[in-house]
Amino acid sequence: MRIGWISRVLSWIAAALVGGVFGVAGTIGHSLMWGPIPAGLIVGAIACGAILVAIRALTHDRGATLAAGLGMVGMLLLISGVGPGGSVVVEDTLSGRIWIYLVAGLVLLAVAWPSFSRLPVRTVAAERDAAPASAPITEVPGVTGETRLGDRTGRES
Repeated sequence: MRIGWISRVLSWIAAALVGGVFGVAGTIGHSLMWGPIPAGLIVGAIACGAILVAIRALTHDRGATLAAGLGMVGMLLLISGVGPGGSVVVEDTLSGRIWIYLVAGLVLLAVAWPSFSRLPVRTVAAERDAAPASAPITEVPGVTGETRLGDRTGRES
């Protein structure tokens, strides 16, 4: 069944909202340090990366992943400036710069990751048909073609 354009646009909007929430949470918490360990950067990067991977894996749609990433980056840019009271959420420090580039890199990686479900699959039958006529096909004694090939659906029995 094909997905209609209305549901696709609604999924992009929902993904952008979810990405924005994760972007705000990560941006606010990125500066948390436990001694020398940048715990906020680590937890924020894991959370933002996980939601991008989850959206890409569940929807199989680069558009939804891009929408979530744009929501993350958009909220990061929106709240990282100087606020009306003069407060700054993302300071111009090494941690702040790492956070900005880390989020952008995670978004680029999640959107650009290739889709392995659309790659062509080689089968034994295709190799047998492609073999030259002069080359004999050796059979294993006691093993039928069905036993050797197994279930062609890819499921284990």
